[in-house]
Amino acid sequence: MSFSKVHFILFKPQLAENIGACARALKNFNFTKLKLVSPKISFPNEKVLATSVGAKDIINSSKIYSNFEDAIKDINCVIATSSRIRKKNYKHLSLNELRKINFKQKIAIVFGPEASGLTNNELSYANYVIKLPTNNKFQSLNLSHCVILLCYEIFKILNKKIYKFNSRYNNKLINKKDLNKFVNFLVNSLDQIGFLQPDHKRKSMIENIRTIFHKMNLSDKEMRILLGIIGSLKDKKVD
Repeated sequence: MSFSKVHFILFKPQLAENIGACARALKNFNFTKLKLVSPKISFPNEKVLATSVGAKDIINSSKIYSNFEDAIKDINCVIATSSRIRKKNYKHLSLNELRKINFKQKIAIVFGPEASGLTNNELSYANYVIKLPTNNKFQSLNLSHCVILLCYEIFKILNKKIYKFNSRYNNKLINKKDLNKFVNFLVNSLDQIGFLQPDHKRKSMIENIRTIFHKMNLSDKEMRILLGIIGSLKDKKVD
């Protein structure tokens, strides 16, 4: 298990001070990988660097992306954060259940914009959705506070090396780039048979399909099997 395999992704962060504080939180707990998707400020800037204090190296090595799919394309497992339970069939994870995660593979912890959080579209790419337990009457956490809580919990798992994997099988999880290619292939196939109808429901149907596959933790081998099945069905002629 390696700290370098854990990536922290800030999706459309709005405040420079929060970005700097998040970088400081990463360094406090030995993490180094920070990604930003479409930040709402010029980055980096003086406020970011000032609030990062001794974590300027995290800021300078951070990566900027214009869209979410590019930020997760090399990731095997995405854990998205949310301040509320959605009426969607996401696979929810508690803080204690983080011990179940295979940290030998590339993991991304994703945080949404300060004002609104992640939308259902971003959550549909997640293997798991995690909600931090808070006061029911005041649930909203500052972005950097949320980041530091997740850093602390994962640090405990990695630092103590208390997690063991006993499975005889070691199939690598498919990365998100290849999984998105598969979902796009499936959506295209469904479009060809007119499945994604009516038009006004198409977006939510695609999100639901994406959610199903992103939370399944598919291996490379399983993905090849699914591609073979769908390819065979497309080629089969029905009299």
